[in-house]
Amino acid sequence: MIRFQLITLLMFMLLLVFMQCDTNPYKQGLALYEQNCQNCHQEDGKAVRGLIPPLAGSDYLLNSGQVACIIRHGLEGDILVNGKRYNHKMPENKKLTATQITNIINYINHAWGNDLPYIPYNIIDEALKECE
Repeated sequence: MIRFQLITLLMFMLLLVFMQCDTNPYKQGLALYEQNCQNCHQEDGKAVRGLIPPLAGSDYLLNSGQVACIIRHGLEGDILVNGKRYNHKMPENKKLTATQITNIINYINHAWGNDLPYIPYNIIDEALKECE
């Protein structure tokens, strides 16, 4: 009987441990996105329709170096995303570090059905140095 109770207790403890595990590997990126990007690009990544380019399913995300530079320095002028033109000024985010920008990009690359590769910090850091 004691053996059964010990096994039950062990199973219960394992269940508690698994329930505490966070399955989102990009939680820092999510928090940064919510704080810095979500206001315009929205919670679902579809953005303000017709005014701001979407991030969900966006062909523009394929060039992570360019995306890093846009996050850091903003964007002004025409942009073509998924065959549609947008011309809304995106403000710069100079306060974000290369690590924070890397986290945001990796979150976006894996959110809302996006299936883009993980981008390591050194790639983003180099891209940011080139667009200074």
